[in-house]
Amino acid sequence: MSSNLRRQDPQSIAPGAVTTPPTSAAATHVARTALRRLYLARFAFAVAWAGLLATTASSLGAFAAVLLVTYPAFDVAAAIIDGRASARAGAWPAALSLNIAISTVAAVGLAVAGAADIPTVLRVWGAWAVASGIVQLVVGRARRHLGGQWPMMLSGGISAVAGSSFVLSASDAVSMSMVAGYAVLGGVFFLASAVRLGRSSRATAPSSQEC
Repeated sequence: MSSNLRRQDPQSIAPGAVTTPPTSAAATHVARTALRRLYLARFAFAVAWAGLLATTASSLGAFAAVLLVTYPAFDVAAAIIDGRASARAGAWPAALSLNIAISTVAAVGLAVAGAADIPTVLRVWGAWAVASGIVQLVVGRARRHLGGQWPMMLSGGISAVAGSSFVLSASDAVSMSMVAGYAVLGGVFFLASAVRLGRSSRATAPSSQEC
């Protein structure tokens, strides 16, 4: 009998072992790779964006207003890419759709706040940070099987706490430097998650002999 037609001996499988079809393993690997690249891009964007905002943190001019809208708009685009990557390994996390809606509203809100004053900006940003942080925590928990999600879950929790502090301290704020710091910290968590995803991908990469 041809070796290609041999059946695996049931006794050779350890009790309780979970077997994954090659196609499923390959799909998970592709999803991890896509998320890793996205997280690296988000890290680079966050750091560059924070650097630009820092140059105009004490004044709310046209340039700052554009930057404020750009951040949540980028988050919307990233969430769409994120969802598609996750769908390759299972299903689009429902919470990501909520995140897209929240960030879209935040972009509109910041466009309006950008024509007002810094305290208003911080209140809107803070509310968005709380909502999006909770969603990020939920999404990270739902995708733990992909690996590298603990930094995302931690980032979500910190975002919610930081957002609350923005709202509470907005009245006395004269600078948006804390927003720049918030973006950098978020970027660091994306970098940490990308590193962990890279390790998971290498550890579970499907064999080139699988089909």
